[in-house]
Amino acid sequence: MTYILVILAIVFVGVVFYLAQMVVMQLEQRADEDVLRSKETYQKIIEQKARAIAEKTRLEREALQIFTLYDMTKEITRHFDEQEAFDIFKRKLKEYITIEDPRMVEDIGQSEAVPEGYEIFALKSKEKNLGHLVYKGVPEKDKEKFAILAHQFALAFRRIKLYKEIETLAITDALTQVYTRRYFLERFAEEIQRAQVRKSKLSLLLLDADHFKKINDQYGHLTGDETLKQVAQILRENIREIDIAGRYGGEEFGIVLPETDMQGALLVAERIRKAAAARTIKAYDAALRITISTGISAYPADGKMVEELIDKADWALYRAKSQGRNCVIAFGAYNSKT
Repeated sequence: MTYILVILAIVFVGVVFYLAQMVVMQLEQRADEDVLRSKETYQKIIEQKARAIAEKTRLEREALQIFTLYDMTKEITRHFDEQEAFDIFKRKLKEYITIEDPRMVEDIGQSEAVPEGYEIFALKSKEKNLGHLVYKGVPEKDKEKFAILAHQFALAFRRIKLYKEIETLAITDALTQVYTRRYFLERFAEEIQRAQVRKSKLSLLLLDADHFKKINDQYGHLTGDETLKQVAQILRENIREIDIAGRYGGEEFGIVLPETDMQGALLVAERIRKAAAARTIKAYDAALRITISTGISAYPADGKMVEELIDKADWALYRAKSQGRNCVIAFGAYNSKT
């Protein structure tokens, strides 16, 4: 009996031990599963955090680009000078990306325009070519940012060009391509003020195409218009870049000569007179010869106001007409220069 009880006790202990072992194994398995789940959860948290950081970095990068574009565009659009706009763009480029010696070239066809080792970026706005950026040293990581900044600059640059085109249309006589009367008089007044400040000389030429009415009557107004175009071209070819030519009215033109005394004005007027007399003007089927009469007044000898100088130049022009045309007369001088 005692032996049987011992065996039963041993069996019982074994069963209990087995059951205990099974419970421990289950607990360990659950613990392992809990650890695994915790690891998976932690890994997901790590991945979510990494994605959040990446998204934050992307948003910061995009925000920086937006602020950069806004800052650059805002500063550029304050100016209407193309070189000033490019200087601002160049400065902004160097602030935000790595780049060496950016330049702007209008005609990329020029062989000397693109130095060796430089890259080219075409500036376009609505398929219109505005020029080219020539540059070097942009690393791969900055190329996308460079393209974004360059495209934005192209938009701002196009706006400046449009403004200049509109401004040019507003101040330029459509037929002759010299200044309109209104703008010519504005510039004349500005030059008088400048001459007063600098205590310098200034001269005014009023020029008139001789017998122009006969051309209109004989050949028609289209031929007359073409004649005026070519007369204006003769004027532009025989004055300096700083001189101001305008269509004063009909067939009459005005030229302001800054930093020019009466003697210098006489030389310019005579050069124009000779150039016109020597030119055969081809207008449609007609081949014409035309002459120009000119009256001159000078600041400050003949006056210190726009109206005064115009009146005296007009007086001199009237005398040139009355003395046979194709001549130059200065206010107060009674001898013609032919």
